[in-house]
Amino acid sequence: MNKSISSGTVHTLPNDIRTALASDKAALEAWEDISPLARNEWICWVTFVKKDATRKEHLKRLISELKEGMRRPCCWLGCIHRKDKPMSASVQYVLNRQSKN
Repeated sequence: MNKSISSGTVHTLPNDIRTALASDKAALEAWEDISPLARNEWICWVTFVKKDATRKEHLKRLISELKEGMRRPCCWLGCIHRKDKPMSASVQYVLNRQSKN
């Protein structure tokens, strides 16, 4: 099966996410049903972590939560890499607090 899997608006689809989605039909169907912005947030949420173990955990949660009907990652500030809109004040506040810690 060499079907194309949709990506996000800013982020391209990494191989580990592509492989996980391709191996789970229900998750792939849910992935293709969400908007490009929602896919972008999932990609950013999985890849923005520092540790490989955390990334693997996020990847597992991506698959399970898509199958549960979640359309965006829970408790995620949103992708800070988008250049098509300014960062909200609330996101900037949280990022500033994190950088001080």
